[in-house]
Amino acid sequence: MRNTRVDRYEDTPRDVVATGNEFPPHYVLPGHSHRRGQLLYAATGVVTVITNAGSWVVPPRRALWIPPGVTHEVHMSGPVSTRSAYVRREAVEAAGLPAHCQVIAVSPLLHELLLEAVDLPAEYELDGRDGRVMALLLDEIRRMPTLALSTPLPHDRRLASLCRQLLETPSLEITIDNMATHAGMSRRNFTRLFRAQTGMSFIHWRQQACLLAALTRLGNGASITQVALDLGYGNPSAFTAAFRRVLGAPPSLYLASDHPARL
Repeated sequence: MRNTRVDRYEDTPRDVVATGNEFPPHYVLPGHSHRRGQLLYAATGVVTVITNAGSWVVPPRRALWIPPGVTHEVHMSGPVSTRSAYVRREAVEAAGLPAHCQVIAVSPLLHELLLEAVDLPAEYELDGRDGRVMALLLDEIRRMPTLALSTPLPHDRRLASLCRQLLETPSLEITIDNMATHAGMSRRNFTRLFRAQTGMSFIHWRQQACLLAALTRLGNGASITQVALDLGYGNPSAFTAAFRRVLGAPPSLYLASDHPARL
């Protein structure tokens, strides 16, 4: 499939348009935004999306909803095949789609609708089969459950900078005292400000960052043992237990491309 640029379709007189793209390993789409909302579906491969508000990891057969106007950069951890649906702002509001980025599950029906949608003409017939496919696609996006695959970033510049560094090289060995010292804050002030700005404790945030990094590394073919040790887990069993507890399935099953997320 050829890469398709969405800016060609921003003004298409249809509520929903769809495109497909193929990306090489480690490809990065620099920060950009769309006037439309975007459902970014990782048909194969693992995608990481970063905004000023946080970082989201999208494993195979999951998708990220990005509201209109949100500036985001996209990182491909390996060979990635995506399918995207772009929804006009008015249709986003009418459908009640989220105002914030969210990773969502992708049902078998939504998977097939996305595959079908990218092959439709840009100005498909609204009253025919193609129009019904797109309307059903929008309905199916709306009913998908949200998945906890994000790490929010604090607003404070010092904390945000430290958190970005930790997202690049996550480790359970980074402590609250380490972070507070580098931020030039007391432990108490650090923990209070961190929770106020991210909605979670630093310990919870650190674990989330490590597990999302694990998804990317495992998706690139790294072994569970190597990933566990690199992230600071005492052994693979401890890592697998944490992974299952947070994400609901062991790593090997969660990343299986033929195993869509449970709905």
